[in-house]
Amino acid sequence: MDSVEKRTIAKVSLRLVPFLMLCYFVAYLDRVNVGFAALSMNKALGISATAYGFGAGIFFFSYFVFEVPSNLMLERFGARKWIARIMMSWGILSGSMALVSGETSFYIVRVLLGIAEAGFFPGIIFFLTLWFPGVYRARIVGWFMAAIPLSSVLGFPVSGMILGMDGVAGLAGWKWLFLIEAAPAIVLSIVVWFYLTDRPAEAKWLLPDERAWLAQRLSAEARQKQEVHGLSALRTLIDPKVLLLSLMYFGAVATNYGTAFWLPQIVKGFGGLSNVQVGFVSAIPYLVATVGMILWSRSSDAKLERKWHAIIPFVMAAIGIAGSTLVQDPMLKMAALTFGIFGVFAVLPVFWTFPTSFLSGAAAAAGIAAINSIGNLAGFFGPFAMGWFKDMTGSFSAGLWFIAGCAVMGMVCVIILKHDTKLESAPEALGVAD
Repeated sequence: MDSVEKRTIAKVSLRLVPFLMLCYFVAYLDRVNVGFAALSMNKALGISATAYGFGAGIFFFSYFVFEVPSNLMLERFGARKWIARIMMSWGILSGSMALVSGETSFYIVRVLLGIAEAGFFPGIIFFLTLWFPGVYRARIVGWFMAAIPLSSVLGFPVSGMILGMDGVAGLAGWKWLFLIEAAPAIVLSIVVWFYLTDRPAEAKWLLPDERAWLAQRLSAEARQKQEVHGLSALRTLIDPKVLLLSLMYFGAVATNYGTAFWLPQIVKGFGGLSNVQVGFVSAIPYLVATVGMILWSRSSDAKLERKWHAIIPFVMAAIGIAGSTLVQDPMLKMAALTFGIFGVFAVLPVFWTFPTSFLSGAAAAAGIAAINSIGNLAGFFGPFAMGWFKDMTGSFSAGLWFIAGCAVMGMVCVIILKHDTKLESAPEALGVAD
């Protein structure tokens, strides 16, 4: 590897990745902490399993409607300003969850939270395309997305402890949960404004030769994508490949959120566990997934192979989640769920190399947002299906089979997808060493 390339990638990685991980850690925790709050909130407010699943998932409908416009605004105004705006608004609304008093107010705040957060994740994915060449993208996205399972590894036990604050200052534990976990987003929104740099040309923290190398490399990749595909932002939204990727992502997201929003309640159903113990047990699959997704994405980059690195995790997710319904022993059930959740997270960073391999500029901003918004509709259907099946059957098994089926659908989409990894690199950059 050329020395300037090595220096540049190392500096950019150290500057951006840990900070973006922290931001996404907070974002994901604020998105799914409702799953832990439900351990006491649902009973306190008289919310049924179906109503909870609907409220947990309705976040993604408003997220869907506002995501593409939000990402286009980010491309126009820059990541620094737009991500700061997103984090401030979602932090305020996440804390407002402490004010809900029943099903209607629960739905309203979740809808508003979806509007506030729309564009954050695809905005970061687009932002990373402005800083990292294609051959580095799976591992970088893998590190960034490791914030998802890490938020559960650390967040679930902490959430369990916060629930133990029930009665402090006259507030229920689940109210404290929302208030305390919203604060970091508000603080980070201010840090984002001063810390992020929109594009490499503005990076005073890079040396001139580093800025020049990065700009040339990314420009060469963008030209190649444009020559091969040449999609405009509008055409991107109806491109068959983008729609197939949206369906693939739908399968991954349904599997992810279908388990994430309900895992604490599944574990609580084992019996004899306190809320703190539920937090630690629920964190186990995500600890395994954190390590797994980083190693898996590095393997994908090292081999510059994408399709099998997506197919295999989808198969693991389907087998693990479906298999968890076939055993009664809590340890075996957790082992199966851990296997499945590993698959869910291993596929995510590899997935995002597909759209970024052929989209650039405004088309990338629109395409990534479209894929993420359509796919994230599964964030509604997954949790809602789990709640509906739970009310209908009294068990989580039917819902888990549905979630496993979504993983199978994602796998089929990968098999159908035509993908050329050569588009991930400028011609002169093929074969870059790890």
